[in-house]
Amino acid sequence: MQITDFIATLTIEGRLFADTAQQADPDAPVPGCPAWRVRDLVKHLSSVHRWATGFVAEGGTERVPLPEAPGLRDEELVPWMRAGHERLVAALEAAPADLACWSFLPAPSPLAFWARRQALETTVHRVDAESALGAAISPLRPDLAAEGIAELLTGFHARGRSPVRTETPATLRVRATDVPEAAWNVHLSDGPLRAERAVQEPPAPDCTYEGTAADLYLVLWNRLPLDRVRITGDVGLAHRWRELTNV
Repeated sequence: MQITDFIATLTIEGRLFADTAQQADPDAPVPGCPAWRVRDLVKHLSSVHRWATGFVAEGGTERVPLPEAPGLRDEELVPWMRAGHERLVAALEAAPADLACWSFLPAPSPLAFWARRQALETTVHRVDAESALGAAISPLRPDLAAEGIAELLTGFHARGRSPVRTETPATLRVRATDVPEAAWNVHLSDGPLRAERAVQEPPAPDCTYEGTAADLYLVLWNRLPLDRVRITGDVGLAHRWRELTNV
């Protein structure tokens, strides 16, 4: 996906999130984030949007803490979120291609990172909002979901802070059935996992996940149950992943 694709996705997903959150009870629990209510979800996403806007608009080169949400009434939260989302989209659209600023995962450029990360962040939390409302989950773009799987496996969980560890080395195979070449071999051990995108299956993976890119992405982020994808081999590894990555 191109930067413009991520920004377009962010625009759509942010509006859908706001529309969904507007319909939901602010006190409704969020299944994907058990400690949160809808009001917490809205505060979090809008704080993230404002945090990202600061780096993109101001070119900050050092990490700063996520800003705290102001003490707003429930009816003020979604309008506040919409305003922050609009400013983020505008900042990304206006940013130069050679933007220099802080980022925290591998990407072709800082601008590509922030456009991708915010599109994915907003999409996952849109799913959270729909789940809290009890609504059907709106479709995810398969190419976006594949980008999200790659970011999760080769970015988030490749960092030293990732909780995914196994006492005995093991290999997972993750393969999307609807996106060409969207397959990863994931090597687990007592250190940070190592994942590479590869079409060729390893000799004997201990566990294999197969499904659409959207279902795989949401299963790996614990937003859908394991039975939404086909898991073969040592299913215990899939359950272990879920336990270790529980939000």
